[in-house]
Amino acid sequence: SALGLTAVHVKGQIHLRAAQNKQESFEQPPMYVAVMTYVGYGLVTLFGYFRDFLRAVGLEKCHVAQEREEQKDFTPLYQDFENFYTRNLYMRVRDNWNRPICSLPGPVFDLMERVSDDYNWTFRFTGKSIPNVINMGSYNYLGFAENNADFLKSVADRLQRYGAAVCSTRQETGNLSLHEELEQLVAEFLGVESSMTFGMGFATNSMNIPALVGKGCLIISDELNHTSLILGARLSGATIRVFKHNNMCSLEKMLKEAVCSGQPRTRRPWRKILIMVEGIYSMEGSVVRLPEIIALKEKYKAYLYLDEAHSIGAVGPTGRGVTELFNVNPGDVDVMMGTFTKSFGAAGGYIAGKKELVDYLRSQSHSAVYASAMSPAITEQIIRAIKCITGKDGSTEGIRRIRQLAENTRYFRARLKEMGFIIYGGDESPVVPLLLYMPAKVVAFAREMLARKIGVVVVGFPATPITEARARFCVSAAHTRDMLNQVLHHLNEVGDNLCLKFSRRKHPSRPDPCEETNS
Repeated sequence: SALGLTAVHVKGQIHLRAAQNKQESFEQPPMYVAVMTYVGYGLVTLFGYFRDFLRAVGLEKCHVAQEREEQKDFTPLYQDFENFYTRNLYMRVRDNWNRPICSLPGPVFDLMERVSDDYNWTFRFTGKSIPNVINMGSYNYLGFAENNADFLKSVADRLQRYGAAVCSTRQETGNLSLHEELEQLVAEFLGVESSMTFGMGFATNSMNIPALVGKGCLIISDELNHTSLILGARLSGATIRVFKHNNMCSLEKMLKEAVCSGQPRTRRPWRKILIMVEGIYSMEGSVVRLPEIIALKEKYKAYLYLDEAHSIGAVGPTGRGVTELFNVNPGDVDVMMGTFTKSFGAAGGYIAGKKELVDYLRSQSHSAVYASAMSPAITEQIIRAIKCITGKDGSTEGIRRIRQLAENTRYFRARLKEMGFIIYGGDESPVVPLLLYMPAKVVAFAREMLARKIGVVVVGFPATPITEARARFCVSAAHTRDMLNQVLHHLNEVGDNLCLKFSRRKHPSRPDPCEETNS
C-alpha cells in the first residue's frame, strides 16, 4: 500500500541519517578549552592596543604604511579592525603562512628557508632550502602532481605541438579538438549528457552562477560554502538565504517558507529556487548529505547545484564523487560542478548536466565568452588523469590510487582518534581538520611540525570561528604508510608536548606508528 511504502521510505531515511551521523565526527571540546581560547585572543588584543599606544607616542617603530597628512580626513580604505588585526595579531605569526616551496608539490617537497629581522614585517631568503618536507597540505589527492617522464610524455608532446597557451576564447579561435575530447570524457566519467570546461576553478562558480539565476530567484546556500560560491551568488542579484551546515531541518524550513510565502512584498512565486552545496567541505572535512537534499529538492521543486571540487576523484569506489559514494543517480543533480585543481593535478573546472544546460552556458556564461581557453598542456594532463582513473589507458594504476587514498584516509583518521585528538569530518573524507583551538597553540604547532620536516596548513580566526582554529591535513594516495607513520609519530609527540589531545572519547590504543612495519 501507499502507506506501507511511505513507512519504508521514512524508515530508510532514518537509517541513512543515523549512518551518516555515525560516520561524521564533530566532537565538542571541554569548556575550559573554549574559555582559554577567548582569554588568549583577549590578551593578544590587549597587547595590540598597548603596542599601538607605544607607536602613537613614538616609543615603538611603526612598520605599517600610513596615510599622508592631507589624507587624514578621507574615508579609510580598509576597516579599522582589519588594520588592527593585521598589524598586531597576524604579523606576529606571519611566518607560518605563504611559505615558498622550490620543488614539485608531491608527497614531499623542498621549502625555501627564510628569516625575518623585523618581527615578520619583511623576510629575507638565506639561500638554503629545507629538503624532503612531508607535504600534508596540498590537494594532491590522487598523486597526479608528479614528475614521471613516462606518465607525462603525452603532456610534453601537446606542449611542444600547441604551445603553452591558446591566446583566444573558445568562441573565437581557441577551440581545440583537445577541449572537445576532454568535455566528452568528463561527461562519460560523471554519467551525464554533456559538460563544458573552464580555465579557472574559482571562475567556474563565480561566473556561471550569475548565468543560471538572477533577480526574482532564490539561492539557499549552506553556511560553510566556499567563497567562489558566495561570490557567484552575490553577483547574480538573486536573493540569498543561508541554512545551517548539513542541517536538513534548517534547509526544509527555508524551502517550505520560500514555497509558501514567495517573494518579499509581492508574494509572487520565486522564478527559481537553487540549493547550493559542496560534496566535501574544504575546512570541515564533512560530506554532503546528498540523498536527503535530493529528496527535499524534489519535494519542493527546487534545483540543486553541487560543487565537487574536493570530492570528485577523491571519494567513491571508482572516484566519481559523492553521487557514487551514496549510489545516487547523477541525473538527480541539476548542476554538477567540479575542479581539476585537486584530484587531477591540473587547473580549471567544469559544469556538467543536461545538454540543454551546457548549451545555454556556452553562450551565456561570462567565463565561456570572455576567458581564454584552457592551456593545451593542462587539457592533456586532465585527459591523461581521467583515462588513468577509468582504466582507458590500459592500466589499473588509477583504481589502485583511488583505493590507496581511501585506505590512507581511513588509517590516518583512525590513528588520530586513537591518540586523543579532536578531528572533524566524515570517515571517507581526505580533508582532515585537527582542532587546536588556542591561538598560541596554533603558532607553536605549525613551527614545531616544520622543525620536524612536516609541512602543515594551520587556519584560525577569521577564516574559522574564533574558538575553532585548526590544522588541516590533506591525505594523498602518494603518501606511503611509512610517511603517514612518521607524521603520526611526530603528531603524537607534539600533541603531548603542547597538550592538544582534547578528546574525551575512548579509543583502543595501538603502538607508536613508527614502531609498525610498512604493510
